[in-house]
Amino acid sequence: MAVIIVNEDVCKGCGLCKDACPKKIMELPKDRLNRKGYHPARCVDENACIACAFCATMCPDSAITIEK
Repeated sequence: MAVIIVNEDVCKGCGLCKDACPKKIMELPKDRLNRKGYHPARCVDENACIACAFCATMCPDSAITIEK
């Protein structure tokens, strides 16, 4: 199982990770804001993650890391 770590203070909620995820398990929850006022990304089902790291690769701010 992979662990997806999102640095919420760096994430600007652009959604590129959400679009890149083949399992469609990344989301931008509208009920959560970071210090800059953005909706930070989060993984909704880490058990479904295949650790492809497409989300981390697409992130322009390097806010996502994958640990196996």
